[in-house]
Amino acid sequence: MSQPRDTWALVLAAGEGSRLRGLTRDERGVAIPKQFCSLQGGPCLLQEALQRAAAVAPLQRICTVVAEQHRRWWTPVLSYLPEENVIAQPQNRGTAHGILLPLLRIAKRDPDAIVVLLPADHYLRDEEAMAHSLRRAADLASDDRGSLYLLGIAPEDPDAELGYIVPTSPSQEDAVGVLRFVEKPNAVRAQALLDQGALWNAFIMAASVRALLGLFDKRFTATIAAMRGLEGAGLQSVYQKLENVDFSRDVLQGKESRLKVLPVPHCGWTDLGTPERVGLILEQLHDSERASPAYFPAHVSLADQYQRMHPNRAQFEAFGRPDVRRRTSGLRGLNRAERVE
Repeated sequence: MSQPRDTWALVLAAGEGSRLRGLTRDERGVAIPKQFCSLQGGPCLLQEALQRAAAVAPLQRICTVVAEQHRRWWTPVLSYLPEENVIAQPQNRGTAHGILLPLLRIAKRDPDAIVVLLPADHYLRDEEAMAHSLRRAADLASDDRGSLYLLGIAPEDPDAELGYIVPTSPSQEDAVGVLRFVEKPNAVRAQALLDQGALWNAFIMAASVRALLGLFDKRFTATIAAMRGLEGAGLQSVYQKLENVDFSRDVLQGKESRLKVLPVPHCGWTDLGTPERVGLILEQLHDSERASPAYFPAHVSLADQYQRMHPNRAQFEAFGRPDVRRRTSGLRGLNRAERVE
């Protein structure tokens, strides 16, 4: 399945990663946002997300939104991207504005763009399965430009720390309608959701840029007008007046009639949202014993930090070794400037 010719990828990398700060402090005690940390001594999570984006879009159409206050961390990682593809927010004003700003930039350059949104802080055991689903979602969005296609991950257990998408009908392969969203249910309800065919909400989606901008209702009219074409101090002035707005809660919810969910088969996905989930993934990696000679050092290894916080857990002793686990051949095609020195 080839890349749709008008597909863009937008990697969301402006978050603070506050829930994981206990694991993301460097040797000086500075908390580094988790997207600039590695899971196991290999590429940082942002680098992995950019490689994931390359499955659906060429380099010229891979964009990322970052935070101005994180410049010291993202500058070396993103130096191989075209300058106009790196969109820096002057402040964090919630995920809705973090998506709106880069969408306006992409729409100006390509009004007919299909955009695939990818968070920068995920881990995947099976990248090929996700790449196939990303390309399929982009194709569906290209054929159906009025709908937004969410990727719903086939759950591996009733996790009470994740969000769920309840489809209008159970499906293992075809995209179907979205009935509702459920955020972080308790364990009993999470199991009931799985019995109903609910899927984990990975916050990964594909749609035309027009459909995505169409989700932003009249509340955003003035903001959209103010953001268009602004840079530097002008954009800073706009952001100072913005309130924090959450994309899932304040934009997507209530728009279910425009949404469809595409099931993604088991692929070992997690959002690495908590130290406990990091520990669970590290245990699974220890069992698999996969390693690669390639080495792209990041600022902080979550595995190293987890081992320091849990010194009695001997199974983590091997996690400090370099391990990119997959896609080494694909990474060789990137500019050397991507590597963090």
